Amino acid sequence: MVRPAVVLGGLAAATVAVALRDPHVQGSWGVCPSAALGFSCPGCGCMRAVHDLTHLRLADAVSSNVLFVALLPVLVGLLGWWTVDRWRGVERGSTVLTTPLLVVGAMVLLGFAVLRNLPQFSYLAP
Repeated sequence: MVRPAVVLGGLAAATVAVALRDPHVQGSWGVCPSAALGFSCPGCGCMRAVHDLTHLRLADAVSSNVLFVALLPVLVGLLGWWTVDRWRGVERGSTVLTTPLLVVGAMVLLGFAVLRNLPQFSYLAP
């Protein structure tokens, strides 16, 4: 249970830090490398979304990064599943679906990155 405890503790600490220090303020967390290069990566806006979610502002979180907010329940579910498996002593290896799911996930991230940088989809930009 050490790994889940470290991961959950790190996520909790990061969430508290982002909740307390507003990433909406220019430069409060430094400079985003992709924004400095002039484009929005799939992760742009995640810190602002976490800050908004911790302050119960769902609409603001969605406007910061809709993909992150949409996938957050899935990520929390997978983290919970992994933690329960570790608690029970279950080790799950790779399955036949692992590679296709990773490829689809990469394609979704790449597609989202491309769309949010196109002028006609500017509403997806953070």
